[in-house]
Amino acid sequence: MQVAKLFVPAVAALVFSVPAMAQQMGAPSVDDQVNQLDEMVDLDDGQKEELSNLLTQMQDDIGANEQEAQQLQQQLSEHVKPDYDEAAIRADAERLGDLTAEMTADSIIIQSQIEGVFTQEQRDQLDEAVAQQQEQMQQQMQQMQQQMQQQQQGG
Repeated sequence: MQVAKLFVPAVAALVFSVPAMAQQMGAPSVDDQVNQLDEMVDLDDGQKEELSNLLTQMQDDIGANEQEAQQLQQQLSEHVKPDYDEAAIRADAERLGDLTAEMTADSIIIQSQIEGVFTQEQRDQLDEAVAQQQEQMQQQMQQMQQQMQQQQQGG
């Protein structure tokens, strides 16, 4: 398992959500993310600074492209009408695809850079923590499914 898997949900949230909505929903700040990692693997000061810079860069890079992507999605939805302009639709869709590819590449590159900040021992600790979180999530999902089945049978 790779450390990058720890960041995939965070990156997906950054790539595909509205930054303002993420803030309203209580998305963790860069400092919070770095502190959480520090608690898990005991980062040194240099690692903290490097992670903070990388996470800030990721938010900045993806945030700028994300705003343009949202504008394009809005434009595309406005094209839905009887007298549509196929060329404009295709141009907007192509640009949206390019932006999505760019955001994906940026996030993978930064995730790789983030993984490079950790020592092998820290990667092993994070892998273990991710495995435990996944196991807990699976157990919670099973419990929820069981509760739903019980409610359906009882109701």
